Amino acid sequence: MQLFNVLLVVFLVVCAIAVERTKDLLSAIIIFSAYSLMMSLLWLILKAPDVALTEAAIGAGVTSLLFFAVISKTKRYEK
Repeated sequence: MQLFNVLLVVFLVVCAIAVERTKDLLSAIIIFSAYSLMMSLLWLILKAPDVALTEAAIGAGVTSLLFFAVISKTKRYEK
């Protein structure tokens, strides 16, 4: 179980760095959503199910939908 916790934290760090480094906004939203889902799993392992449920609903669900809505309203200009 300890190895799983370490792998989960490493995955969270990799996701955070990937969101910061990526140039494509759609990819950043998908990675951010994966980060939020893994964070909710970590809260569940830490025996905080209320925080895990909130993270999954707000972090991965509502926030991702809002980001997708904002991106659909913007236009891309290529040079």
